[in-house]
Amino acid sequence: MEVQFTQEIAQLQLGAGQTFHGEGILAITKALLQSGVAYVGGYQGAPVSHLLDVMVQAKPYLDTLGVHVEACSNEASAAAMLGASIHYPLRGAVTWKSIVGTNVAADALSNLASPGVTGGALIVVGEDYGEGASVIQERTHAYAMKSTLLLLDPRPDLANMVDMVGHAFAMSEASNMPAIMEVRIRACHVRGKFECKDNVAPRVSTQALIEEPAGFDYMRLAHPPVTFRHEKLKTEQRIPAAQRYIAEHRLNELFDGPRRNVGLIVQGGLYNALVRALQQLGLADAFGDSEIPILALNVTFPLVPEEVSRFCVGKDAVLVLEEGSPEYIEKDIIQALRRLDVQTPVHGKDLLPAAGEYTVEAMAGGLLEFVGKYLPQVDLGEARRWLAGNAQRRESVAKDTGALPARPPGFCVGCPERPVFSALKLAQQQVGPVHVAADIGCHALATFEPFSSGHSILGYGMSLASRAGVSPMMQRRTLAIMGDGGFWHNGLLTGVQAALFNSDDAVLLIMKNGYTSATGTQDIISTPDEEAKESAADKHQSLAHQNQTIEDTLRGMGAKWMRTVHTYEVDAMRRTVQEALTSDFNGLKIIIAEGECQLERQRRIKPWIAGKLKRGERVVRVKYGVDEDVCTGDHACIRLSGCPTLTLKDNPDPLKVDPVATVIDGCVGCGLCGANAHAATLCPSFYRAEVVKNPGWAERWMARLREGVTRALRPA
Repeated sequence: MEVQFTQEIAQLQLGAGQTFHGEGILAITKALLQSGVAYVGGYQGAPVSHLLDVMVQAKPYLDTLGVHVEACSNEASAAAMLGASIHYPLRGAVTWKSIVGTNVAADALSNLASPGVTGGALIVVGEDYGEGASVIQERTHAYAMKSTLLLLDPRPDLANMVDMVGHAFAMSEASNMPAIMEVRIRACHVRGKFECKDNVAPRVSTQALIEEPAGFDYMRLAHPPVTFRHEKLKTEQRIPAAQRYIAEHRLNELFDGPRRNVGLIVQGGLYNALVRALQQLGLADAFGDSEIPILALNVTFPLVPEEVSRFCVGKDAVLVLEEGSPEYIEKDIIQALRRLDVQTPVHGKDLLPAAGEYTVEAMAGGLLEFVGKYLPQVDLGEARRWLAGNAQRRESVAKDTGALPARPPGFCVGCPERPVFSALKLAQQQVGPVHVAADIGCHALATFEPFSSGHSILGYGMSLASRAGVSPMMQRRTLAIMGDGGFWHNGLLTGVQAALFNSDDAVLLIMKNGYTSATGTQDIISTPDEEAKESAADKHQSLAHQNQTIEDTLRGMGAKWMRTVHTYEVDAMRRTVQEALTSDFNGLKIIIAEGECQLERQRRIKPWIAGKLKRGERVVRVKYGVDEDVCTGDHACIRLSGCPTLTLKDNPDPLKVDPVATVIDGCVGCGLCGANAHAATLCPSFYRAEVVKNPGWAERWMARLREGVTRALRPA
């Protein structure tokens, strides 16, 4: 991975008496080391990517502490790492993006939670939920409930988040339950400070090895008949132990206020947004002090019934602010109160949105109804005007601007996967439309215009498996697309192995760009090594062809039909796709589309180019453009490319009204526009130019000669 975390690694080494300044997710990373974690693993994915990325790059420092770090192949393998804490007093932490990552890890989590853990086990999940999410709109809470896992949702304050990490390990050990800490996107990126403690080297570590393995204990296996005993232990011992710890250490925070006849119960992660909403109602001051008492749940499962009861008893009503659906916490609170014969009215989803992200405005709407009913003396006129003003401004903007054009996300400039979908579009003109099983990854951006390609996305690396049911029913062959990251994550076993075993007649297209690019361009097993990267930089070459692990694996599994094509060779890719879809070969046909991730390529070559310029050496930059006198205004090139730097401008010819194509600044010189024009036989309006810096004397002389000849040929 080319992204460097030098400053972040330095922050991890801060000790007692020093102050940490930074983001929430890095604070959690530092807290792991302060808590004596012995091993760390995980699978990358926003919003928690930095935790694992920083730990991997900090390995030399972590080795001095005896902390083992492992980048796992998927979330299931990360969850399985926590098995180390079943027998041994090892504190372990793993991380991934939820809910999709937790879905992958579910089997391991169930089998971990059944016997329970001896050493503290913590899973830090990025609760990728709401407007900014890139995954299914579901929540981690259901997994905590069904598998009996501790669930922490810390208030987004760095000192509190760091404290909750330490308590999560201690509570896990006290109750023998694995713990999940969910952190939303805003919590991961909230900035602040906290007073550091010294990092703690674990008692058992890579520097202090275990002399003998634990003795055999059948109770430590997730296997009948002992699983029946485990089920009783969960309810009879583990949950009560966790509840005692929560109560004794006051993990859930009470923020008192003068209007004690009502109360608010909120997930810790929503606390900051709630205070802001209260400020809009005039019920909280500029320092965040609320007039209405708030119970902030830093631990959302299990709840402590007596704690909830004490907060609610004697109040006219309480409002539960719980993001997402179903309302697990609200139902638990109502059940706990009624069993304790506390009849305080409980509101929640009846006043607040049933689903969706709880933004400040969403909360404010529910608070208005709640306060209006139970605090009639409060003047809510200003708050209502604020909400009405927001709605009016939106309506006004919509009226003035009309329908805004759609701005879907797209591939990066120069992305090597864009030409593959151009070729696929051309191939389908010849063979007819085909069923395309899409996948998670950068290539999923092809589901947007101008490609609009993909009939299903069932999970990371699941594309080939997802076409198994429809493939035998189709007149034409189906096409599955996955990236090299998805191939190693899940695709090799769930898709390729099954297709080869069943002799499925299908086509698989693997995007081999060298990294798990969509998650932050982390290295994978098929990433070229550092020596290859340096060699490629010196020669200004692509990297994709320098690691053959995917090809060797497929050959070893018995793949008979396999083609490798460079992605920017659009016409060659078109012919290969057509061949795969029409070949007489009956079996799995695999196309490997080689082309290094453009972001990583630019990160490699930019320092190399800067060095050459500094030394005064010759540097050539390729630039593409469109001859506006030749452009027909058909714009087929744009419909076939979708590159952000290939766009439109007004036609310079006053007799023509159609705009012409143009290439704007930002072009990286990948050559796709020209390759598309050749493959699709478009108008010959594209030209290729070379911008030379620090040219030699011969080039300067030739440039002056060309300029003189051109000037002489111009009409007077």
